[in-house]
Amino acid sequence: QLQLAESGGASVQAGGSLRLSCAASGYIPSTRCMGWFRQAPGKEREGVAFIYSGGGGATYSDSVQGRFTISRDSAKNTVYLQMNSLKPEDTAMYSCAVSGYSGSCAPAGMQYWGKGTLVTISS
Repeated sequence: QLQLAESGGASVQAGGSLRLSCAASGYIPSTRCMGWFRQAPGKEREGVAFIYSGGGGATYSDSVQGRFTISRDSAKNTVYLQMNSLKPEDTAMYSCAVSGYSGSCAPAGMQYWGKGTLVTISS
């Protein structure tokens, strides 16, 4: 059973940057999708960034495109989310997830979830 542990959440002012980390307890096959989701109070969960464990291009939601960068370090079984130019609307609980065999990056395709790390952006 793969376990995921996020870190790096904090309270920062708008315009600032944060780097989130998600450490997996074991090896992640190259065909698995690794992603970051977020959920703000009273809002639906949103997928913000995805990348495959084996590499390749990343995908982003429109709301973070150009500001967030997802990356992974396969040697460390870790995925990162670099967040720049943060806005108050980025405030949310951020969770990482890893897909099952399907490799689907959709929420339903995610097999493993972390508990999340809180990001709060003040104006």
